[in-house]
Amino acid sequence: MATKHEQILEYITHLHVGEKISVRRIAKALALSEGTAYRAIKEAENQGLVSTIERVGTIRIEKKKKENIEKLTYAEIVNIVEGQVLGGRQGLHKTLNRFVIGAMTKDAMMRYVTAGNLLIVGNRYDSHKLALEAGSAVLITGGFDTDPNTVKLADELDLPIISTSYDTFTVAAMINRAIYDQLIKKEIVLVDDILIPLEETFLLYTHDEVQRWHKLNEQTGHSRYPIVDKMGKIQGMIAAKDVVDVSKQITIDKVMTSDPITVSERTSVASAAHVMVWEGIELLPVVDSHNHLTGVVSRQDVLKALQMIQRQPQVGETIEDIVVSRMEQVTGAEGQYHCHITPQMSNHVGTVSYGVITTLVTEAGSRILRTRSKGDLVVENMTMYFLKPVQIDSTITVIPKVLEVGRKHAKIDVELYHEERIVGKALLMAQLID
Repeated sequence: MATKHEQILEYITHLHVGEKISVRRIAKALALSEGTAYRAIKEAENQGLVSTIERVGTIRIEKKKKENIEKLTYAEIVNIVEGQVLGGRQGLHKTLNRFVIGAMTKDAMMRYVTAGNLLIVGNRYDSHKLALEAGSAVLITGGFDTDPNTVKLADELDLPIISTSYDTFTVAAMINRAIYDQLIKKEIVLVDDILIPLEETFLLYTHDEVQRWHKLNEQTGHSRYPIVDKMGKIQGMIAAKDVVDVSKQITIDKVMTSDPITVSERTSVASAAHVMVWEGIELLPVVDSHNHLTGVVSRQDVLKALQMIQRQPQVGETIEDIVVSRMEQVTGAEGQYHCHITPQMSNHVGTVSYGVITTLVTEAGSRILRTRSKGDLVVENMTMYFLKPVQIDSTITVIPKVLEVGRKHAKIDVELYHEERIVGKALLMAQLID
């Protein structure tokens, strides 16, 4: 039987896109407390099922697919620009294709305004009306209002007309920033992208006998399985070592490993890799917020995904991407790297940030290991035992040295120089992913 929380999420999922939601309405419809309804609505917001807008309320929106993440809904635009909805609230769930800045004559501007767009313009009432008639929503900058007839038209067409106190340039920059941030998020591969779903997962129940494990082992060739109870909640994991010399009539719950480490669908593959390497785990159960099993990920699938990520072109650039892209090998000096410190890499006092230093140390360690035909590394411990400030527009030389390397572990010493003067020393302990 589904929990109250799950009942509410299921109820929200089946609401029409664009429909308004309230805590009181859901609590009354499902005969639940308002506190329970509030928590479930917040969970629905985290899952991208609803959007809450100030002075409007919470509305059901269409959950965006990952490949469509660079597009924004009008509801998201309202939140980004801290806007006020003047009309067309029923269309807030819609996704906009592009935005057009109305800094041109009316005739020239209307050539670019088509259905599904967002016109960003000031207090030009005639342009507001023409844009709506062309199927485009309107964002009015400078805190201006619009004509009451235009508001009425927006309500009839279900096309939002929004007002913000920001100027046109600032609004365009804010929307671009939001799209850019989503592009970076899009590149982050999540467990959800690679998991084996529940319907394809071989599992055992706590009340099953050990002989059931033997049958599955013969059928699938696998030796590790998640264990769930009657409600589908994860209870443990079982592997071949757990059933050695054990009677086949004993129930699984007597020999399983209880309270296993789990991940959620929103966990990044990189985080899952860290967990699996550190804990020596070959199979990770994937669970929802109520600990129900939703699938599994294998170590092999995680490593394949990490290799795939490295081959993908970069769309949105993080500060780590900037640092790594500017790290070049010193000509004629194998195993030495230069990095020019740009303003983006500095802290509030104008010297290189500790985060950049950490990235330089880790990347240098990875590169020196790859020259020895080793795979990627997972940092276990990093000790920075000497560090001097380096100002922007300087060039740092990074020199990594492998102190120890085995099949699973490596120890690397990294030195950083500026103008032939040592400015940093670090010791890196890592596990190897091959």
